[in-house]
Amino acid sequence: MRWSKYSFILAGSLLVTGLAGCQSSVLTDSEQKSSEAEASVDSDTSVKSILSKEDITVENSYDNSNDGEHAIEVDGEEVEYSNISVSKSGDSEGDESDFYGENATVFATNKATLTIKEAVIQSNGTHANGVFSYGEGTTINISDSVIETTGNCSGGLMTTGGGTMNASNLTIHTTGNSSAAIRSDRGGGTVTVDGGSYTTDGTGSPVIYSTAAITVNDSSLESTASEGVVVEGKNSVTLNNCDLIADNNTKNSDKSDNYNAVMIYQSMSGDAAAGTASFTMNGGTLKNKNGDVFFVNNTACDINLSNADIVNEDGSGVLLRAAAAGWGNEGSNGGKVNLTAQGQTISGNMVVDEVSVLNLYLKEDSSWTGAINTDGQKGDVYVELDDGSTWTLTSDSYVSSLTCEEGSINLNGHKLYVDGKEYEEGTAVSGEAIEIVSENGDDSQMTPPDGNGPMGDGSTPPEKPDGNGPMGDGSMPPEKPDGNGPMGDGSTPPEKPDESNTSSPK
Repeated sequence: MRWSKYSFILAGSLLVTGLAGCQSSVLTDSEQKSSEAEASVDSDTSVKSILSKEDITVENSYDNSNDGEHAIEVDGEEVEYSNISVSKSGDSEGDESDFYGENATVFATNKATLTIKEAVIQSNGTHANGVFSYGEGTTINISDSVIETTGNCSGGLMTTGGGTMNASNLTIHTTGNSSAAIRSDRGGGTVTVDGGSYTTDGTGSPVIYSTAAITVNDSSLESTASEGVVVEGKNSVTLNNCDLIADNNTKNSDKSDNYNAVMIYQSMSGDAAAGTASFTMNGGTLKNKNGDVFFVNNTACDINLSNADIVNEDGSGVLLRAAAAGWGNEGSNGGKVNLTAQGQTISGNMVVDEVSVLNLYLKEDSSWTGAINTDGQKGDVYVELDDGSTWTLTSDSYVSSLTCEEGSINLNGHKLYVDGKEYEEGTAVSGEAIEIVSENGDDSQMTPPDGNGPMGDGSTPPEKPDGNGPMGDGSMPPEKPDGNGPMGDGSTPPEKPDESNTSSPK
C-alpha cells in the first residue's frame, strides 16, 4: 500500500460539507480535499487516515448500468480485488434489494469470502447499495477504499441474512434518502468497522442503522440531516473511541415529534427480533446539534457510557427521552431503559413518560448535572449512585426509588421527591431497581404485524429464492414465491414500510 499518499490528520470531529439533495452528483476530487481540510484537531483522539479517491491507483474497472444487476458478484467463492474502480447505475425496489442484495454495486453471497483493497466504489441508482454481504457464512473484508452513493435507499455498507462485514479505513459518503453509511436489514449479521470517515446527507439516513451487531472503532461519523445512530429491536451498536456528530433536522416519519442523535426503538415491521437493544459508547465524542441526545421508544434497551464526551448543543433538548411514539401498541410502547454511566460526566434533563421505565446507574466517580421529570412523577424511575458518584439537580425532580450515599446528591436549591416524599439532602437511602421486561415476552420472541413474518423466533431468514442468483445472468429477478416463499410457512412477508416517506429512519 502507498501510505505515503495518504493524508494523515489528528481527527476529532470530522466536519464534512454535504451534498444538497438526493440526486446530487458525487463529490469531486477538489470538493473532497476541501472537506478534509475542514477536519478539526483533537490531540486526545487517535490518529486516523482520511482517504479520497485520488489516493487510490486504479488498475481495473468494473461497471454495470442494468436494473437489478451487480458490477461485481461473488457467489460461494473466495475472491480478492485490489486497485479497482467499480460503478453502478440502474434501479431496483423493495425486498429483493433490501433483504437479498439485488442491484448492489458489489455483492457477495452463499458463503463467499470477498476481499477488497484500495477500491473506488460508486453508485447512482435507486436501491443501489455500495457493498452488500448476504447470508450466514458470507464474509466481505474491505479496506482502504472509498464508497459513494447518491440514490435513495442506497447504503454504503449493507449486511443482511446473517452475513459478516469487516471494514477498515474507509471513506463513505451517501447523499440519498434512507441511505445509512453503515446499514443492515432483515436477518442482520456482524459488522466491524475500524477507522475511517462515514458521512450521510439524506433524510432518514443515519450514519449507522442497526438490525445487527455493529461495532465501530476509531472512526469519524457525521449525519447532516438524520439521526446519527439508530438501533432497532434486539440488536446493538458499540462505538469505541469514535467521534459522532448528529444534526437530525429533517423529519422522515410522522410517528415522532422528536429530533435526536441516537434513536433506539422497535418498528414491528418484522425486520428485527424483539428484545433488549444495546448502545455502548466507550471514549470518543458525541455532539448533538438538534433535539435530544437519546430517544427510546417501544423497546427495552441498555445504554452504556464510559469516558465519552457528550455535548448537546440544543439547549431545549434533553439528554434522554423515554416515551411513547407512533410505533407499537398504545399504552405499552414506551421506552424501557437501563442507563449505566461509568467514569462518565453527563449533563441534561431526562424525561420518562407514564408508559416508560428508567434505571439510572452512576458508577466509578460519574457525575450528572440535570433533572428528571421536572413536571412531576410519570413513569417509574430508579436512580443509583455508588460511592464517589454525584448528582447535581438543576430543577425539581421526581423518581420512584433511590439508592445513594450521604453526600451523593446536591439539591442545588431544588427539591427531589422519592415515591412522593421529599428527599432530605445528606441522607443515605437504599432502594430497589425496576424490573424491565420486553413487552413481547422472551427476548428471542417477536410477533410481526401479521403474526407470522420471518425471524419470529430470532432465527436467520430463509434463503433467497432460487433463480440463478440475483440477476447474475442479466435476467429479471424471480418473482417472490407465492405460498412457499421467504416466510417458510406458506405466508408472504409483511410489506416493508414505504421508505420514501414516513416509516422509519432507515
